[in-house]
Amino acid sequence: MQIAIALFDRFTMLDAIGPYQVLARLPGAEVTFVADQPGPIADNSGNHRVEAGAAFADLPRPDIIVVPGGPGEASHRDEGPLRDWLLAADPTSEWTTSVCTGSLILAGAGLLTGRRATSHWLAMDVLRDLGAEPVNDRVVFDGKYVTAAGVSAGIDMALTLAGRIAGDQVAQTIQLGIEYDPQPPYDAGSPAKAPDEVVTYLRDRSRLVRPFADQ
Repeated sequence: MQIAIALFDRFTMLDAIGPYQVLARLPGAEVTFVADQPGPIADNSGNHRVEAGAAFADLPRPDIIVVPGGPGEASHRDEGPLRDWLLAADPTSEWTTSVCTGSLILAGAGLLTGRRATSHWLAMDVLRDLGAEPVNDRVVFDGKYVTAAGVSAGIDMALTLAGRIAGDQVAQTIQLGIEYDPQPPYDAGSPAKAPDEVVTYLRDRSRLVRPFADQ
């Protein structure tokens, strides 16, 4: 089972590494980080890099596609090697997935048109503008397309997908193996739960720092 996790300049690290930690533990899984060219790809902080072991052209028919999000995603919505690879690889994939604003890349390629999907909560309007039907759930399945909400939701997506592929016991074993037992100190992980002033602050700051519609 060939799993390709796409990388691009200024991707969000946990968007890619969270699913990797889960999916790499599936029986028979072969996970490869792919990019336009093999080599180190910088995350959105610029301080860390993940090695892309292969170019997009080297994995033309992966069984599972994972597209992370990040501030660099807007450069890949309309054209370029990542979009071209997605359009070529998606017809034969068993699952095409995204984390956070990675769904904007899928939507920009036309893969989510008319489909239920999710993204980071600050990007839901853009997701709608790109033709998808936004859903405020942490993980959304629509046929073979699986989208996760913001950043940490990629772990939930990967575990849910692992259960679909290999069964609940395998997925539970993976969960226990990585000791994924979230107990956050605050109940502020979604705009529906966070204090109003926190939501307002983050929304205003994001308009200045990461305007999803204009990057």
